[in-house]
Amino acid sequence: MGILVICSYRPKPGWEEEARLLMQGHVPLLRSHGLITERLEVQGVAANGELVEIFEWESVEKSRGAPTIAEIGTHWKAMGEVMDFVPLSELPEALHPFAHFNPI
Repeated sequence: MGILVICSYRPKPGWEEEARLLMQGHVPLLRSHGLITERLEVQGVAANGELVEIFEWESVEKSRGAPTIAEIGTHWKAMGEVMDFVPLSELPEALHPFAHFNPI
C-alpha cells in the first residue's frame, strides 16, 4: 500500500510562475523514477497563492530514497530556490475542517 502525501509550498515573491511550473513537473519526475503510484495527483492554489499537491508514494522506503537520485535532488533544489516548503498547517485554508483550494 502506498503513502499519501500532501505537499504545501509558498512561492517566493516574483517567482510564482516558476514555482507553479516546477510543481507541475514534480510528479511526472517522481513517476518516471518509479517512486510514486499511478494514482492521479491533485494540485491546487490557495487564495493567497500558496500551492498544494497531493500524490501517493509507492512506499515509505521509496520516499526516503528519492533524495539519493541526482535528477530529483536537482529538481528539489530548483524548487527550493523559488518557493519555501511549508507545513500544511501554515496555510489559512488548513484552519477549516474542509479546506478549499482552486484546482490547477
